[in-house]
Amino acid sequence: MTESEIFEFFHNLGIVPVVKIDDAAKAEKLAEAMIKGGIPCAEVTFRTDAAEEAIRRMTTAFPEMIVGAGTVLNKETAERAVKAGAKFIVSPGLDEGTVRWCQENGIPVTPGVSSASEIQKGVNLGLKVLKFFPAESSGGVKMLKDLGGPFPQVKFMTTGGINTANLEEYARAKNVLAVGGSWMVKADLINEDKWDEIEALCREAVTKLQGFELAHFGINAKCKDCAEAMTKKFGAFGMIPSATSKSFFMDKSIEIMNENGRGTHGHIGYKVNNVQRAMNYVKNLGYTIAEDSYTYDASGKVKFFYVNEEIGGFAIHFMAK
Repeated sequence: MTESEIFEFFHNLGIVPVVKIDDAAKAEKLAEAMIKGGIPCAEVTFRTDAAEEAIRRMTTAFPEMIVGAGTVLNKETAERAVKAGAKFIVSPGLDEGTVRWCQENGIPVTPGVSSASEIQKGVNLGLKVLKFFPAESSGGVKMLKDLGGPFPQVKFMTTGGINTANLEEYARAKNVLAVGGSWMVKADLINEDKWDEIEALCREAVTKLQGFELAHFGINAKCKDCAEAMTKKFGAFGMIPSATSKSFFMDKSIEIMNENGRGTHGHIGYKVNNVQRAMNYVKNLGYTIAEDSYTYDASGKVKFFYVNEEIGGFAIHFMAK
């Protein structure tokens, strides 16, 4: 995969687990649990002697998994990691020698930064993706928003103090490429062979990252007069109608279509943190995308889509929060 393909993969998945592993013999089981949990990637940190061999084992057993090396402090470690099979390099700080080696060898690299000066140095080295670390103690989402002003071209991999409690805040940030963390692959879970728990935590993280929020139910009516008659019935329950060109909304929670729309009975709408990630998520669940349903934002990105499959006779669509 090229650098742009790997970074696009990170964005669409939205999460990159940070793995500290003490026993390389457990690497294959860990990789299998993560893949089953919907996260086919990992940043294996060089904070233990097992890191290099763990990368080799994971990439050999599961070549489809995107495995990189973290806590890379110099170009020598970067070279060892790449020879073991690492597809990307992550550093806690910005070391120019490491960055230059990775660039010369076509390896995606995301050095750590926590200030405008460090970001500027990274930009001057030609980098467009940087690691914001340690995220929470460096100002968190508010700091990222502030940094987006002077550095609109930069996307961040965020790590440090992120967990299920604040995951969605980072997922919603426009300049966050992907969120990093270790809560779903904690060292003690690996050491105790708790593969089912790791799988469940990975699945929970991927789902929570989407930020699914029920927007409304849509009901198909045969004609506009039929739809208007329905609004009066719902109005008896204290719901207030508002008309659009295609439908009536009842308190924004029920949409009554003026004619038969998508879905046998109607549709269900969900809001999500990031539409592109949601598309990737539902594809991985086996749904297919109804490309004729796309609507776009001012930048040309998809902001709304349906899947082709129905649930209980209802079409399902997703839109940005």
